[in-house]
Amino acid sequence: MIFAMDVGNTNTVLGIFEDQKLIKNWRISTDQHKTPDEYGILFFNLFSHAGLRIEDIKGIVISSVVPPVVMVLKETTQSFFGIEPLVVGPGIKTGMNIKMDNPREVGADRIVNAVAAYQKYGGPAIIIDFGTATTFCAVTEKGEYNGGAIAPGIGISTEALFRYAAKLPRVELNRPKKAIGKNTIMGMQSGIIFGFVGQIEALIDRFKNELSQDSIVIATGGLVKLIAKETDKIDYIEPFLTLDGLYHVGQLNNIDG
Repeated sequence: MIFAMDVGNTNTVLGIFEDQKLIKNWRISTDQHKTPDEYGILFFNLFSHAGLRIEDIKGIVISSVVPPVVMVLKETTQSFFGIEPLVVGPGIKTGMNIKMDNPREVGADRIVNAVAAYQKYGGPAIIIDFGTATTFCAVTEKGEYNGGAIAPGIGISTEALFRYAAKLPRVELNRPKKAIGKNTIMGMQSGIIFGFVGQIEALIDRFKNELSQDSIVIATGGLVKLIAKETDKIDYIEPFLTLDGLYHVGQLNNIDG
């Protein structure tokens, strides 16, 4: 079995692969203050509850946008699993040519998303990840990572609105019935949800103009279902795209589970 970890700014997504299939997954809060022992106990409890054994893990693959957590997780996996993890970054085989001014600055999560999307659907492709930030990645027909865009995520945008506008309340991210709100909360929900959809659609159109009108659009991330159902410009929803990409990168680097 392969243990894949995608460490994001807000959440960490964990997945177990067996015989090329994702058989179990969890979403936990990313905590920079947890010690290796605390992470180890957490993993032990998750595995025990799922009827899985730590001893059956043969390889571990990690992508992270939070460097301090990587060091802790490396110590955790060495202590509790007896395994040196593969951390996605410069020098790791991904099978994808990164056509950026500085390939090292591209987040590991974006690379593995692009790898998984190209493996599943080919190219050209546009990958949108709805996380703390909303990221857009462009992959050419030849499977080259061609660049992308980064926008504030819907969650932090909403929090900023609450913090810096004294009279506006914190609202739940629910779809309003109409765009024209009849009260402050509905008005905020309309601006947040429908405004965010407008941003997504505008960037998809611009990406297609520069990449190809035939580009397939794949969406992933924690908030994907909230936004994707409001637009017809997204072709496929892949909630575990990053985990799939991590598994594929692990295979390319001879991790066999």
